[in-house]
Amino acid sequence: MTQIIVLPHLELCPEGAVIDAEPGTSVCDALLDNGIEIEHACEKSCACTTCHVVVREGYSSLGEAEETEDDLLDKAWGLEPTSRLSCQAIVGETPLTIEIPKYTINMAKEGGGKHK
Repeated sequence: MTQIIVLPHLELCPEGAVIDAEPGTSVCDALLDNGIEIEHACEKSCACTTCHVVVREGYSSLGEAEETEDDLLDKAWGLEPTSRLSCQAIVGETPLTIEIPKYTINMAKEGGGKHK
């Protein structure tokens, strides 16, 4: 199992969390499996940016982003050099520290309210 440290997020994970993920699992699935309800509007098909995360530690251990993911990330709110779509970022053997941005593109369009 690989450790993922999730930095505090006001709505989804106020205290932050430390979770274990099976290598080969997407970061999105690892979060959802541990009760962290990250938005994934396209049902993890790499068609939106709602599951965007910033990888604060362990970024280089992730496989390279495909062109489709890179193109979508350009539209993500709060894009950073270590941004990934959590549905496409596959956990390896290296521990990760991730931050879930304060907003998704859906939340920003709706004025920052919680979106389901």
